[in-house]
Amino acid sequence: RVAAWMQIRLGPNRVGPKGMLQSLADTLKLLVKEGLTPNGADKFLFNLAPFIAMIVAMLLMAPIAFAKNFQLWDLNIGVLYISAVSSIMVISILMAGWASNNKYSLMGAMRSGAQIVSYELSAGLSILTIVVLTGSLNINDIINAQADGWWIFKGHIPVIISFVIFIIAVTAETNRAPFDLAEAENELVGGYHTEYSSMKLGFYLFAEYINMFLSSAVMVSLFFGGYDIPFVNDVHLAENIGTNWAAILQGACLFAKIIGFLLLFMWVRWTIPRFRYDQLMNLGWKILIPLALFNM
Repeated sequence: RVAAWMQIRLGPNRVGPKGMLQSLADTLKLLVKEGLTPNGADKFLFNLAPFIAMIVAMLLMAPIAFAKNFQLWDLNIGVLYISAVSSIMVISILMAGWASNNKYSLMGAMRSGAQIVSYELSAGLSILTIVVLTGSLNINDIINAQADGWWIFKGHIPVIISFVIFIIAVTAETNRAPFDLAEAENELVGGYHTEYSSMKLGFYLFAEYINMFLSSAVMVSLFFGGYDIPFVNDVHLAENIGTNWAAILQGACLFAKIIGFLLLFMWVRWTIPRFRYDQLMNLGWKILIPLALFNM
């Protein structure tokens, strides 16, 4: 619906009010379709790869703080955990591309592997800028350090540079346009998931959107105060309306910020054309990594 609105067309408008349930209908369609495995494929790895993608996406949710004292795992190296686990996605993609026994899938997987490894470095370095300023790798500590002002406003030029590098690197890591060279339809058919169908394809699509959501959540936590409600003191809020209601409001605030970034991802997707592969690599290695190092 957002894409259609940006392109001044109708988009899905049959399922649910104003077509809002189209994604649910697509999910049901993928669930009931027959899953096919190509004859020449390595069946074990071919079937395992989508599960790894989904598991990695779910593991990344653990250290995200959705409200004060409300997260799955309060890990004191939360930022490092996110960087480490997100890089496991490469294994799933390489596995899918190679096991498909399809040259387009293999090329897409190799592209994606090189792309994720390249941009992982600049994303990690840009995160370190915030870690240095906060003095902690814990997501809660980073959010609490922003009680008197979000890092994007009080961190001055280094944090703004860090944010720009991080948002570009994350877009490349999640294979979103204009960096979606791994699944470029007009040159590689569908990239590493050309041979996938049914719910195995659904897992890859879900994993991509979950990664988008979690990347936005990390961005919000590092630069925009996480669950922090602007101009509201969290302690006074909990005293006035109770801890539970305060947590619900903080969660709603976090989700509103995340939705803002998801809309930005979509806006970029339908605005900027796809890069050439050499431009992608030049941007990663010759511009973003030196800039991130200098900035840190």
